[in-house]
Amino acid sequence: MPTVQPFPAGGYRFIIHQFQYSGGVAAEPGFRIEHARFARPLPLAEGFDAIEAYLAGIGRSPTAFCACELRSPTQFSDAGFVAFNRHYVERLAALGNLPRRGQPGCRSNVCPEIDPPATPSFYAFSYTVPSENRAARSFVAAGSGEAREGGSSYEGRIIRRGDQSPEAMREKACFVLGAMEQRMTALGFSWADVTATQVYTIFEIHPLLADEFVRRGAMSGGLVWHFARPPVQGLDFEVDVRGVACELVI
Repeated sequence: MPTVQPFPAGGYRFIIHQFQYSGGVAAEPGFRIEHARFARPLPLAEGFDAIEAYLAGIGRSPTAFCACELRSPTQFSDAGFVAFNRHYVERLAALGNLPRRGQPGCRSNVCPEIDPPATPSFYAFSYTVPSENRAARSFVAAGSGEAREGGSSYEGRIIRRGDQSPEAMREKACFVLGAMEQRMTALGFSWADVTATQVYTIFEIHPLLADEFVRRGAMSGGLVWHFARPPVQGLDFEVDVRGVACELVI
Protein backbone atom coordinates (compact mmCIF):
# COMPACT_ATOMS: atom_id res chain seq x y z
CA MET A 1 0.00 0.00 0.00
CA PRO A 2 1.38 3.47 -0.87
CA THR A 3 2.60 5.62 2.03
CA VAL A 4 0.36 8.56 2.93
CA GLN A 5 1.78 11.59 4.72
CA PRO A 6 -0.01 14.67 6.12
CA PHE A 7 0.83 18.16 4.85
CA PRO A 8 -0.61 20.40 7.59
CA ALA A 9 0.46 23.62 5.87
CA GLY A 10 -1.90 22.78 3.02
CA GLY A 11 -4.76 21.13 4.89
CA TYR A 12 -4.38 17.82 3.09
CA ARG A 13 -2.55 14.49 3.08
CA PHE A 14 -0.69 13.00 0.13
CA ILE A 15 0.68 9.76 -1.29
CA ILE A 16 4.48 9.76 -1.43
CA HIS A 17 5.37 8.98 -5.04
CA GLN A 18 8.07 10.84 -7.01
CA PHE A 19 10.24 13.91 -6.53
CA GLN A 20 8.08 15.97 -8.91
CA TYR A 21 4.57 15.01 -7.78
CA SER A 22 2.61 12.84 -5.36
CA GLY A 23 0.31 9.95 -6.20
CA GLY A 24 -2.75 11.76 -4.92
CA VAL A 25 -4.12 14.09 -2.26
CA ALA A 26 -7.11 14.15 0.09
CA ALA A 27 -8.46 16.98 2.21
CA GLU A 28 -7.97 16.65 5.94
CA PRO A 29 -10.95 17.12 8.31
CA GLY A 30 -11.92 20.78 8.39
CA PHE A 31 -10.97 21.32 4.73
CA ARG A 32 -12.31 20.51 1.28
CA ILE A 33 -10.70 20.48 -2.16
CA GLU A 34 -12.01 22.70 -4.95
CA HIS A 35 -11.11 22.43 -8.66
CA ALA A 36 -10.60 25.38 -11.02
CA ARG A 37 -9.97 25.32 -14.76
CA PHE A 38 -8.49 28.26 -16.62
CA ALA A 39 -10.66 29.59 -19.46
CA ARG A 40 -7.55 29.19 -21.61
CA PRO A 41 -4.30 27.40 -20.72
CA LEU A 42 -1.65 29.67 -19.24
CA PRO A 43 2.13 29.22 -19.79
CA LEU A 44 3.81 27.72 -16.75
CA ALA A 45 5.27 30.88 -15.18
CA GLU A 46 2.12 32.89 -15.88
CA GLY A 47 0.00 30.07 -14.51
CA PHE A 48 1.94 29.86 -11.26
CA ASP A 49 1.51 33.63 -10.83
CA ALA A 50 -2.22 33.39 -11.56
CA ILE A 51 -2.69 30.53 -9.08
CA GLU A 52 -0.81 32.38 -6.37
CA ALA A 53 -2.89 35.52 -7.00
CA TYR A 54 -6.14 33.55 -7.01
CA LEU A 55 -5.33 31.85 -3.72
CA ALA A 56 -4.37 35.17 -2.15
CA GLY A 57 -7.68 36.62 -3.35
CA ILE A 58 -9.65 33.97 -1.46
CA GLY A 59 -7.46 34.27 1.62
CA ARG A 60 -5.49 31.06 1.10
CA SER A 61 -1.77 30.46 1.37
CA PRO A 62 0.13 29.15 -1.68
CA THR A 63 0.54 25.90 0.27
CA ALA A 64 -3.19 25.26 -0.32
CA PHE A 65 -2.29 24.42 -3.94
CA CYS A 66 -2.59 20.62 -4.01
CA ALA A 67 -3.00 19.41 -7.61
CA CYS A 68 -2.73 20.58 -11.20
CA GLU A 69 -3.35 19.55 -14.79
CA LEU A 70 -0.72 20.59 -17.32
CA ARG A 71 -0.62 20.64 -21.11
CA SER A 72 2.67 20.26 -23.00
CA PRO A 73 3.55 20.75 -26.69
CA THR A 74 4.71 17.18 -27.32
CA GLN A 75 5.83 14.05 -25.51
CA PHE A 76 9.11 14.24 -23.63
CA SER A 77 12.09 11.93 -23.81
CA ASP A 78 13.14 10.51 -20.44
CA ALA A 79 15.87 13.15 -20.14
CA GLY A 80 13.56 15.93 -21.28
CA PHE A 81 10.94 14.94 -18.73
CA VAL A 82 13.49 15.03 -15.90
CA ALA A 83 14.69 18.48 -17.00
CA PHE A 84 11.12 19.79 -17.15
CA ASN A 85 10.32 18.38 -13.71
CA ARG A 86 13.33 20.02 -12.11
CA HIS A 87 12.18 23.40 -13.39
CA TYR A 88 8.62 22.72 -12.19
CA VAL A 89 9.78 21.67 -8.72
CA GLU A 90 11.93 24.80 -8.35
CA ARG A 91 8.82 26.95 -8.63
CA LEU A 92 6.92 24.72 -6.20
CA ALA A 93 9.71 25.18 -3.69
CA ALA A 94 9.28 28.94 -3.97
CA LEU A 95 5.61 28.50 -3.00
CA GLY A 96 6.58 26.54 0.11
CA ASN A 97 5.15 23.29 -1.25
CA LEU A 98 8.13 21.04 -0.60
CA PRO A 99 8.10 19.43 2.84
CA ARG A 100 11.00 17.36 4.08
CA ARG A 101 9.76 14.12 2.55
CA GLY A 102 8.16 13.96 -0.87
CA GLN A 103 6.38 16.50 -3.08
CA PRO A 104 2.80 16.81 -1.82
CA GLY A 105 0.92 18.18 -4.84
CA CYS A 106 -0.31 15.68 -7.44
CA ARG A 107 -0.38 16.24 -11.20
CA SER A 108 -1.39 15.22 -14.70
CA ASN A 109 0.70 16.42 -17.63
CA VAL A 110 -0.51 15.49 -21.11
CA CYS A 111 0.09 16.50 -24.72
CA PRO A 112 -2.86 17.52 -26.92
CA GLU A 113 -2.60 15.83 -30.31
CA ILE A 114 -4.29 18.74 -32.10
CA ASP A 115 -3.59 22.43 -31.43
CA PRO A 116 -1.13 21.87 -28.57
CA PRO A 117 0.22 24.83 -26.58
CA ALA A 118 3.51 26.38 -27.67
CA THR A 119 4.98 25.85 -24.21
CA PRO A 120 4.08 23.76 -21.13
CA SER A 121 0.96 25.34 -19.65
CA PHE A 122 -1.52 25.10 -16.79
CA TYR A 123 -4.95 23.77 -17.76
CA ALA A 124 -6.46 23.43 -14.27
CA PHE A 125 -5.55 23.23 -10.60
CA SER A 126 -7.00 22.18 -7.25
CA TYR A 127 -6.63 23.70 -3.81
CA THR A 128 -7.95 23.37 -0.27
CA VAL A 129 -10.30 25.72 1.57
CA PRO A 130 -11.66 25.53 5.11
CA SER A 131 -14.91 23.60 5.47
CA GLU A 132 -17.35 23.69 8.36
CA ASN A 133 -18.61 20.27 7.34
CA ARG A 134 -15.93 18.07 8.86
CA ALA A 135 -17.65 14.98 7.43
CA ALA A 136 -17.22 16.20 3.84
CA ARG A 137 -14.47 14.36 1.97
CA SER A 138 -12.64 15.20 -1.24
CA PHE A 139 -9.60 13.96 -3.13
CA VAL A 140 -7.61 14.07 -6.37
CA ALA A 141 -5.59 11.13 -7.72
CA ALA A 142 -2.62 11.95 -9.95
CA GLY A 143 -2.64 10.87 -13.57
CA SER A 144 -1.02 7.53 -14.31
CA GLY A 145 0.10 6.03 -17.60
CA GLU A 146 0.71 2.38 -18.40
CA ALA A 147 4.21 2.12 -16.89
CA ARG A 148 5.19 -0.08 -13.98
CA GLU A 149 6.79 1.59 -10.96
CA GLY A 150 10.54 1.55 -10.43
CA GLY A 151 13.59 2.72 -12.30
CA SER A 152 14.70 6.13 -13.51
CA SER A 153 13.83 5.40 -17.15
CA TYR A 154 10.49 4.50 -18.69
CA GLU A 155 12.25 2.15 -21.11
CA GLY A 156 11.26 -1.42 -20.29
CA ARG A 157 8.51 -0.39 -17.85
CA ILE A 158 5.79 0.46 -20.36
CA ILE A 159 2.98 -2.09 -20.76
CA ARG A 160 2.88 -3.44 -24.36
CA ARG A 161 5.11 -0.60 -25.63
CA GLY A 162 4.43 0.24 -29.29
CA ASP A 163 1.32 -1.97 -29.41
CA GLN A 164 -2.04 -0.25 -29.85
CA SER A 165 -4.05 -3.35 -30.78
CA PRO A 166 -7.43 -3.77 -29.04
CA GLU A 167 -5.94 -6.41 -26.73
CA ALA A 168 -2.98 -4.19 -25.84
CA MET A 169 -5.16 -1.15 -25.16
CA ARG A 170 -7.35 -3.26 -22.85
CA GLU A 171 -4.27 -4.41 -20.94
CA LYS A 172 -3.04 -0.82 -20.66
CA ALA A 173 -6.45 0.36 -19.45
CA CYS A 174 -6.70 -2.38 -16.84
CA PHE A 175 -3.26 -1.51 -15.50
CA VAL A 176 -3.99 2.22 -15.30
CA LEU A 177 -7.41 1.80 -13.71
CA GLY A 178 -5.85 -0.57 -11.20
CA ALA A 179 -3.35 2.16 -10.32
CA MET A 180 -6.25 4.58 -9.75
CA GLU A 181 -7.93 2.06 -7.45
CA GLN A 182 -4.73 1.57 -5.47
CA ARG A 183 -4.29 5.32 -5.00
CA MET A 184 -7.91 5.86 -4.01
CA THR A 185 -7.74 3.01 -1.51
CA ALA A 186 -4.62 4.49 0.08
CA LEU A 187 -6.45 7.80 0.55
CA GLY A 188 -9.62 6.11 1.85
CA PHE A 189 -11.81 6.46 -1.26
CA SER A 190 -13.37 4.33 -3.99
CA TRP A 191 -15.10 4.71 -7.35
CA ALA A 192 -18.29 5.58 -5.47
CA ASP A 193 -16.62 8.84 -4.36
CA VAL A 194 -15.46 9.91 -7.84
CA THR A 195 -17.08 12.96 -9.44
CA ALA A 196 -14.84 13.15 -12.53
CA THR A 197 -12.94 10.53 -14.52
CA GLN A 198 -10.63 11.74 -17.30
CA VAL A 199 -8.88 9.61 -19.92
CA TYR A 200 -6.04 10.79 -22.14
CA THR A 201 -5.32 8.89 -25.33
CA ILE A 202 -5.56 9.27 -29.11
CA PHE A 203 -6.46 5.60 -29.57
CA GLU A 204 -9.85 3.91 -29.68
CA ILE A 205 -11.46 3.46 -26.25
CA HIS A 206 -15.06 2.49 -27.09
CA PRO A 207 -14.38 -1.29 -26.82
CA LEU A 208 -13.10 -0.68 -23.28
CA LEU A 209 -15.98 1.36 -21.90
CA ALA A 210 -18.54 -1.27 -20.90
CA ASP A 211 -16.28 -3.84 -19.25
CA GLU A 212 -13.30 -1.82 -18.02
CA PHE A 213 -14.97 1.45 -17.04
CA VAL A 214 -18.74 1.11 -16.53
CA ARG A 215 -18.79 -2.30 -14.84
CA ARG A 216 -16.20 -1.30 -12.26
CA GLY A 217 -18.10 1.92 -11.48
CA ALA A 218 -15.54 4.26 -13.05
CA MET A 219 -18.12 6.23 -15.06
CA SER A 220 -20.85 7.06 -12.57
CA GLY A 221 -20.23 10.75 -13.30
CA GLY A 222 -19.57 10.18 -16.99
CA LEU A 223 -16.18 10.20 -18.71
CA VAL A 224 -14.17 13.08 -20.15
CA TRP A 225 -11.97 11.99 -23.07
CA HIS A 226 -9.09 14.33 -23.87
CA PHE A 227 -7.58 13.67 -27.31
CA ALA A 228 -4.06 13.81 -25.94
CA ARG A 229 -1.03 11.64 -25.27
CA PRO A 230 0.60 10.99 -21.88
CA PRO A 231 3.75 13.05 -21.27
CA VAL A 232 6.53 10.55 -22.02
CA GLN A 233 7.39 8.96 -25.36
CA GLY A 234 6.03 5.41 -25.61
CA LEU A 235 3.03 5.92 -23.32
CA ASP A 236 -0.42 5.64 -24.93
CA PHE A 237 -3.03 5.74 -22.15
CA GLU A 238 -3.51 7.81 -19.00
CA VAL A 239 -6.31 8.36 -16.50
CA ASP A 240 -6.87 10.65 -13.54
CA VAL A 241 -9.82 10.87 -11.15
CA ARG A 242 -11.11 13.23 -8.51
CA GLY A 243 -13.96 13.56 -6.05
CA VAL A 244 -14.78 17.22 -5.34
CA ALA A 245 -18.02 19.12 -4.77
CA CYS A 246 -16.99 22.48 -6.21
CA GLU A 247 -15.69 23.08 -9.75
CA LEU A 248 -15.32 26.40 -11.53
CA VAL A 249 -13.78 28.11 -14.57
CA ILE A 250 -11.66 31.23 -14.03
